[in-house]
Amino acid sequence: MEIVVGIIVGAAAGILATAAAGYRWIQGRLSSHASEQAELLDAAQSQAESIRREAQVEAREEGVKLRRELDDEIAIKRREVAALEATAESTQREIRSRETDVERREQSVKDREASTISALDAAEKAKIEQLEQLERVSGLTTQEAKDQLLSQAEELMRRDAATLIRQIEEEAQTEARERARNIVGDALQRVAASHASEMTVSMVELPSDDLKGRIIGREGRNIRALENVTGVEFIVDDTPQAVVLSAFDGVRREIAKVTLLKLIEDGRIHPSRIEEMYYQSKAEIEEIILKAGEQAVFEANCGKFHEEFVKLLGRLKYRTSYGQNVLKHTLEVVHLAGLMAGELGIDVKAAKRSAVIHDVGKALTHEVEGSHAAIAAELARKHGESETVIHAVEAHHYEVEPRTAEAALLIAADAISASRPGARGESLEKYVERLEKLERIASEKDGVERVYAIQAGREVRVLVTPEKISDDEAVLLSREIARSIEDQMQYPGQIKVTVIRESRAVEVAK
Repeated sequence: MEIVVGIIVGAAAGILATAAAGYRWIQGRLSSHASEQAELLDAAQSQAESIRREAQVEAREEGVKLRRELDDEIAIKRREVAALEATAESTQREIRSRETDVERREQSVKDREASTISALDAAEKAKIEQLEQLERVSGLTTQEAKDQLLSQAEELMRRDAATLIRQIEEEAQTEARERARNIVGDALQRVAASHASEMTVSMVELPSDDLKGRIIGREGRNIRALENVTGVEFIVDDTPQAVVLSAFDGVRREIAKVTLLKLIEDGRIHPSRIEEMYYQSKAEIEEIILKAGEQAVFEANCGKFHEEFVKLLGRLKYRTSYGQNVLKHTLEVVHLAGLMAGELGIDVKAAKRSAVIHDVGKALTHEVEGSHAAIAAELARKHGESETVIHAVEAHHYEVEPRTAEAALLIAADAISASRPGARGESLEKYVERLEKLERIASEKDGVERVYAIQAGREVRVLVTPEKISDDEAVLLSREIARSIEDQMQYPGQIKVTVIRESRAVEVAK
């Protein structure tokens, strides 16, 4: 027990000794930190004092610098103020000088005003005296003379007004005709359609004349079979190495032509083979007709049409009128009617649709009685076209009186297409005569060497002798030729006359 107590007492003494040593160590550390803190505080105060002194020095230097800059700026401002004062003084002197001039001018104006008033008074007195003298001489009072003068002036003004009204009416009519010509001429120039004269016969070339015998067949059975099946006349003997097919129906003639070409290529020509080739050719032509109709509707660009119209349009590909292909004619009428309707502000779609339909009756004139205009109008009515379109179609050959602008446009477009130079065989000679007449009119003038009518007669180029025709005379000559053409010929649109002298051209459009 005593041992345990001794151990405990020893341990407690050790702990107390250790705690005392730790306390002394902590006290030492705290003393050390306090001395260090005092040293740091002294150093900071010393540094702050140094910084304060440096800041005071810099502030004094900056103040000196700013004062110098301020003194310089003040000096500049003083110089500017002095310059402005000098300018103001100069301006004041100029103003005083101008005021003096204005005063002098005002005085001069007052003097002139007084003189003018005096002159006006004198003139008024002289006028009164003249009026009194005129009244005594004429025997009329001033009011009577004024009334008489106004009456005469009114009569003259009425006469001038009547002349002016008549002139305006004539100019308006001339301008209307000119505008109509311009619209038609512009439409013609914008529609570039080619034309080729087509006849009612087709020709099939043969490799040799030996084939003619095979086409005729024994006792003519092959050619009879061809004519019976196709409904076309085959002319074998007239043309060497060729067979001529004749028929008014262009579709039948084309089917017969394709049939004969297939037989020649196949080499087997007998009645049963003829019939087989005929039906093959007929199917091919019907497909071509349908595609041609669809293409025509696409080019017309005026909406969808009934399938019957599409097929009839395709049949027009093989129909001619006075040598002019009817389908090409139809499309040209469509474009002309559309262009003119657009220029005049008329329903373009209705004008185009009536133009598309107007000649489809020609595809049925061999099968249905009546005029092609009446047939086409009945088809249009059957398939639900508007009354505007139906009326334009049935009136385009004046079978009924045209009552709408669309009908008048269709008539004009149809006539333009039919009468275009080269469009129809019968007008080709007139076209050539027109060009020759243009050249003859210009050639009759003195000093003209050569004349060329170009661009289908829309331009006349005149080459003159430089020694006989001067530049000024070339201008007069061009006007003389233009007047002669205007007096002696009828033409749509304008004809440009160009006189050429030594590479210099003078133009006059009429």
